[in-house]
Amino acid sequence: MSSPGKTPIDRRWLPLNALRAFEGVAKYNSFTAAANALLISQSALSRHVIALEKLIGAQLFERRPHALVLTKAGQHLLPAVMKSFDRLEYALDDIRNEAAPALRTLRVQMPPSFAVHLAVPILRDFRRAVAEVEIDLVSPYGVGPPLNDVDVAVVYSKPTVTDLVTDLLWPVRMSMLCHPSLAARFAGRSIGEFIEANELVHVRISDLPRHHIWSQFIRQANLCPLNIERGLVFDTAVLAVQYALSGEGIALVDTTLFGEEIRTGRLVKPFDISLDDGFGYYLITHPDGLSDTAIALFRSWLIERFGSGPGAGAAQSGIHLAVSNE
Repeated sequence: MSSPGKTPIDRRWLPLNALRAFEGVAKYNSFTAAANALLISQSALSRHVIALEKLIGAQLFERRPHALVLTKAGQHLLPAVMKSFDRLEYALDDIRNEAAPALRTLRVQMPPSFAVHLAVPILRDFRRAVAEVEIDLVSPYGVGPPLNDVDVAVVYSKPTVTDLVTDLLWPVRMSMLCHPSLAARFAGRSIGEFIEANELVHVRISDLPRHHIWSQFIRQANLCPLNIERGLVFDTAVLAVQYALSGEGIALVDTTLFGEEIRTGRLVKPFDISLDDGFGYYLITHPDGLSDTAIALFRSWLIERFGSGPGAGAAQSGIHLAVSNE
């Protein structure tokens, strides 16, 4: 949307050379390096960027003595420019090679523990189904919206209202898991006694208190005032579960997602009580991406895989899912 009182930019007059210059400077973080790569003079490159800044009425780079830093406007513009040029490049190559439209490489975001457990089976099976599509996987830590430069993302988040297309893959339900020997040693104890007698294993969620999950669990189970501000804190659920597998501690994680460890008896659920704190795994896609064949294929394939719950894809491909809760 254009600002009130400003004429919208007509695509007939899009400054393509200036946009290429902007992309080059952002890529190389240098006017000199970008000018060399684009085979133009540095002064011409600078004029292009300045003209683009005047056109949009915003500065794109903060020019520091020894560095260039994208401004908020530059950060907003860069992903759109990169994707647009990528798609033009793919289309032109298709026409030049007189081939059917090729499916481009997808940049996919997955949470770290999700990627550790699921990236291999998911991407392996998808590549078997759609061999022409290549995947560039990124795994940033934390919760919240996807990175600006990804095509499709799986995020661990609470429901949010945005302009992005959001598909719920599954809601997270958490229960206590521990090694079977630990459960056997404390058989017959109440849940409160069991928690007080054992080490707690915490999973850190960015922007939330370090003991958030256990605090929510204790409150929902009416177990206050148990002391839960003790034990180990891990950045990922994978590490929390690995610690529990060593025979020590109680991990509070999603039992459906770590179903393989339960099914094989490596971990047990000592009490049938769970926490639903509103988090879930969501597939996030930009509306513009739905017209991209590769993105549409990956989105529909992943939704179908998990359409009957987290175990649906495992049943279809002969694998068992074990996903982290971050």
